[in-house]
Formats: sequence, C-alpha cells, structure tokens
Amino acid sequence: MNEIAEKKNLKVIIISDGTGETAKSMTRAAITQFQSKEIFFTRYKNVRSKEHIDAIFQEAALNHDMVVFTIVSPELRSYVHQISKRDHVRSVDLLGPLLSQMANVFETEPEYQPGLLHAVNDHYYEKVAAVEFTLNHDDGRNLASLDECDIVLVGISRTSKTPLSIYLSLEGLKVVNIPIILNMPLPENLFKIDQRKIFGLTIDPDALREIRQNRLSNLGTNAKGDYADTRKVVEEIEWANKLFEQNRRWPVFNVTNIALEETASEIVKLLQMRSRNRFKQKKRFEAKD
Repeated sequence: MNEIAEKKNLKVIIISDGTGETAKSMTRAAITQFQSKEIFFTRYKNVRSKEHIDAIFQEAALNHDMVVFTIVSPELRSYVHQISKRDHVRSVDLLGPLLSQMANVFETEPEYQPGLLHAVNDHYYEKVAAVEFTLNHDDGRNLASLDECDIVLVGISRTSKTPLSIYLSLEGLKVVNIPIILNMPLPENLFKIDQRKIFGLTIDPDALREIRQNRLSNLGTNAKGDYADTRKVVEEIEWANKLFEQNRRWPVFNVTNIALEETASEIVKLLQMRSRNRFKQKKRFEAKD
C-alpha cells in the first residue's frame, strides 16, 4: 500500500495562474465523497513562472502532497506535467483537457490569458452591487449615501426615472433618482456632491398627461384628483424647468417618445466625456506643479 493510501489525511496543493477558486471548488466537490478522510488545502495564486512551480513541487514531493492545477499557459501546463513525473507527485490537470477538446471543436486556439474568469466574476458582482444600490436609492430614498453614486436622475413623476435607473445599473452604474415635487425644494445634499453626476429628465405636457391617465386606468382608480390634469401637468413641468435653469450644470434630457436605451446611451456618453475631461484637467494641474 502506498504512502498516500495509508494516510488518514491529505494536503492538496492548488496551483493556478488566476485565483484558484475554480480548482478549489471542484476539489471540494470531489472530497465530499471521502468523508472519512481529512483534507487540507494550500492555494498558490497567480503562478506564472517555472521557478514558482519548482518551489511548490519541492514541498509537494517532500510531504507526498497532491497537486491540483488550473493553468492556461500551454508551456507552464506542460512543465507541471513534466515535473510531476520527475518528482513522483500526483497531480490533476483540471483545465488542460477541456481546453484541448474545445480547441478541437472550435478549430481555433484559446486566448491563453490567465485570470479571465475572475475578471468576469468581478464585473458580475459589480453589476449586482450597482443594482442593489440603485434599488435602495429609488425615489429619493437613503440620500445619506448620495455621494457614493455614479449618476443622479432628477425629474417629476412619470419621466422614466426608475426604469432608466435600473437600466443604467445593469451597466454597473450606481444610480440615485430623486423626484421633483411641485413647490418643494430639492434635498440639500444634492448640491453637495459633484454636480457633473446629475442629469435632469423632462417630458412634453401632452405625453405626460397621457402617461398619467394610463397609469390611473391601470390602477383601476376613479380618482378625481389633479394627477393627470392638464393644468397640473404643465405647472409641474414649468416648476421642474425652473429648477433646471437654476442648475445649468445639469444636462436635461427630454424623454418624450425616446427609447430608454437611447437616453441611457446619451447619459453614459456624457458621463464618460466628463470623466475624461476631469482626468485631463488633473494632468494639466499636476504638470503645473
């Protein structure tokens, strides 16, 4: 019986040119089938040189450890196979065979770029965080953390603030939307943040009246209030326009008959342009120093 089989416990060394999360997760799934054994992990991330691999295998050979690896570089992967045989270390290549089979199917070579999965995951979690932030800051809520946002949308009721906020958050942007209410001042801390983050939304009176009438119909209400009254609609729009005139740094977008995607695209373009301008101004300032 070999030395590993006699062991009641085993150390698994995980080697990866990325984070090693994939190898660790797959190995953990496998060890659930060996519940009578104790298994310990040591993980080496961002392994991208033969020297690093040599050092790891010296330890593995000395202690009869097992190596599980996910390495995309063909050269380094081949080296791990060679050194495993040379040092009599048991190793499992989780990624190589799959890459080879996919290359055969697609008749093309892989990118061989380490860390892509982690990069994709980071982007995914950024989007999730942005959506969560946006939902928590819908309709003027939780303004104490207003300074953490990427974008603020300001407009009267039914100017697509919420759907536009959600759409932008799916691009990884943290969005706050704040309603403009007739004869009510806007929150004070709105004027304490970077004003280049703020965008106004407006709409034509006839279109807004129709949207609000449809809203009332969908709610099945027979209310006789002035929510969809023409005079009230015009009054609200004029009040909003007055606020926009007082804050000329806020670009204003008319959403009448405009697709959500189009408005979002224009906002993102302007935001990126402003960001580039800030960067250039910073460089010019640093150059003067």
